[in-house]
Amino acid sequence: MVNFKPFETNALKYDEWFDMNRSAYESELQAVRDLLPKSKNGVEVGVGSGRFASPLGIKLGLDPSREMGKLAKKRGVKVIEGVAELLPFDDMQFDFVLIVTTICFLDDVEKAFKEAYRVLKPEGYLIIGFIDAESSVGKLYEKHKDESTFYKDARFYSVKEVISYMKKAHFRDFNFKQTLSQPGEELKEINPVKDGYGEGSFVVVRGVK
Repeated sequence: MVNFKPFETNALKYDEWFDMNRSAYESELQAVRDLLPKSKNGVEVGVGSGRFASPLGIKLGLDPSREMGKLAKKRGVKVIEGVAELLPFDDMQFDFVLIVTTICFLDDVEKAFKEAYRVLKPEGYLIIGFIDAESSVGKLYEKHKDESTFYKDARFYSVKEVISYMKKAHFRDFNFKQTLSQPGEELKEINPVKDGYGEGSFVVVRGVK
């Protein structure tokens, strides 16, 4: 993972964003929920403070930041320290792997997706939630990322780039959800979740092993 020290030293500041921007958070949460399988046998990679795993009923998470992991544990998530590019799990262990707002911080997206493929059972799902680099919010974040505590070293991806990496890892049968018409800090109410991509700035894509 790209430098995760900002998350280690500013864990509470990161976590507070979700309370201060509740409409954006709830919109993103619903978009992920719409593509999440009913199975409870899954893991969130880059679980952070557990803001997605906990309400989605995901009991296991992985993150390199110990301080973020402490917050996730308080929300009922078992957290293992580690990185997406080297998952400490057995082959064909899970029904799904969830990665939300994390790929922009990875050292090697292709390797991370191949690791996800390895730990998934046949017909298992990889679900990626991210800010589309080609969206208005993605362009705004890129423009001002040097001013951000967390995004200085981030690399934002377009939907086409994410799909390309997923295909290289042999995923198929893609489904998409999208939401967020403007930056979370400006959102006054929960946005609807729509199929596809190209309109919403937050995109969720699900691929099948």
